[in-house]
Amino acid sequence: MATGSAREWVRRLQPYRQPDNRRSAFETVLTLSLLAGLWVLMWFALSYSVLLTLLLSVPTALIMVRLFIIQHDCGHASMFTTAKWNDRVGRALGVITLTPYDYWRRSHAIHHAGSGNLDRRGVGDIDTLTVKEYLALSRLGRLKYRLYRHPLVMFGLGPAFIFMLEHRLPISALKDGVMSWSSVMLTNLAIAASWLALCFLVGFKAFLVIHLPIMLIGASIGVWMFYVQHQFNPTEWDHAPEWERETAALHGSSFYDLPRPLMWVTGNIGIHHVHHLSSRIPFYRLPQVLRDFPELAQIGRLTLWESFRCVPLALWDEDRRRLVSFRTVRERMATQAVAV
Repeated sequence: MATGSAREWVRRLQPYRQPDNRRSAFETVLTLSLLAGLWVLMWFALSYSVLLTLLLSVPTALIMVRLFIIQHDCGHASMFTTAKWNDRVGRALGVITLTPYDYWRRSHAIHHAGSGNLDRRGVGDIDTLTVKEYLALSRLGRLKYRLYRHPLVMFGLGPAFIFMLEHRLPISALKDGVMSWSSVMLTNLAIAASWLALCFLVGFKAFLVIHLPIMLIGASIGVWMFYVQHQFNPTEWDHAPEWERETAALHGSSFYDLPRPLMWVTGNIGIHHVHHLSSRIPFYRLPQVLRDFPELAQIGRLTLWESFRCVPLALWDEDRRRLVSFRTVRERMATQAVAV
């Protein structure tokens, strides 16, 4: 689809941008209630079986992801009709999701403004090097990048580090101004207060057994969702001036076609190409867009099974215009060496 057509989609999606305050409030209260109910259920289950408690942490973590999507929509001003309520709800939810709202909103806006632009990587993105950039690195540089891209780091250690540590004291917030820094510090204070209250209520050991798995699993699911939304084939990456925001949004973001229950708990964020085309559309209206425009469901579509094939993709091949694995690059270099 040409750039003009991608821009036309932005116009066609305008009618879906208006939030319904009642629906938004209902979705927020419902998600908070489900999270609280499952948390209490895990507490009761702990009296019978630690294993049962840990098993319950998986659906609870998925609801935590849904809550993050509601906060995410507040950051896009797409949850409520006024900035005041978007910000109030977003900041409050940030205490639960361990995400300082104002700081995160700024970095995420930068991600949307430059997604797929090879000249604007580095903020709010998963670091992605081109093949030429990777080959130009020293051995130590290549090792660092390979470690960063290892699945155990990308989907395990990395998410834990981001949500448990990096969000507590993000260095970039120091230069982002008073609002970002206050958001971080006030969020940290509120997290500490709420965690102390829960420890007082259920005990320190019970709190760790219940809450830590929820946060770690939820963080990993969240990073996985973000990964497959942009690390897939075929996708779009370009240098300026060839890069166009609308084309990159439509073809550089996937449609993660999950089973309906998983789509619900992840707040429909898998309909990511539509979200990037028009980020002011509330998450609960994204499925309606696909029903009204079924042709959009054929662009960038990934099934759950297909998404696992995206894990090795780590480098952008500018010549072939696709993401490739380290193994692909290694085999190509070996072939070229033999040919010489």
